[in-house]
Amino acid sequence: MIKGVVFDLDDTLILEYDYIVSGFKVVANRLSKDLKKEESEVFDKLIELFEESSKLVYNRLLDEYNFKYENEYIEELIYIYRNHYPSIELCDEAIYTINMLKKEGIKLGVISDGYKEAQRKKIEKINNKYFDSIIITDELGKEFWKPHEKPYILSADELDIKFEEMIYVGDNISKDFIKANELGITTVGIKHEKGIYKELKFSNEYLPKYWVQSLKEIISLIDDINNRRYL
Repeated sequence: MIKGVVFDLDDTLILEYDYIVSGFKVVANRLSKDLKKEESEVFDKLIELFEESSKLVYNRLLDEYNFKYENEYIEELIYIYRNHYPSIELCDEAIYTINMLKKEGIKLGVISDGYKEAQRKKIEKINNKYFDSIIITDELGKEFWKPHEKPYILSADELDIKFEEMIYVGDNISKDFIKANELGITTVGIKHEKGIYKELKFSNEYLPKYWVQSLKEIISLIDDINNRRYL
């Protein structure tokens, strides 16, 4: 019987692109002063460069403006980005699903990779009262980021459930599901239209057991799984 549902955060409960936009707005405010450009122009350029490639966005922007900089300046921009208080919200379907699961007595958790300062601020913004367990893997150490098994083990322990009683919901097939599959956790992949990992291709052991288009489908999926196990 399924007793707990644990979610990835980025592109599962929130859209990572919304966080990126939120961070770029804060960075653009700083850059506009140094570059003596309109903040809206700098923001639009950051988005344009990011959509071309997510690599070295700040370096490429400063190069376009012929702005001389040291590595410390880039590090400062990264710090501003990672430590800003984000303008993000839970997806509507996430709020609905979380509330329905809580009504059913299902325990809820989060396992999320990413720099701990940024991830904690995201959790604070979306309201951490929803969750019985929150595992930020960076707080355990970079070596314990997914797909390491430790965050899944800790989450099951904190929720006081067995692996076979647990669903893990994520979006990134390069790391979200392979270890959970090995542990016997029921894995569910969410296909958000704007998800940044939706085009990845990997072999079967990396894939979730189930795919859903909406988090709302998890409610009926749990009913199906629980009924099937009692047949």
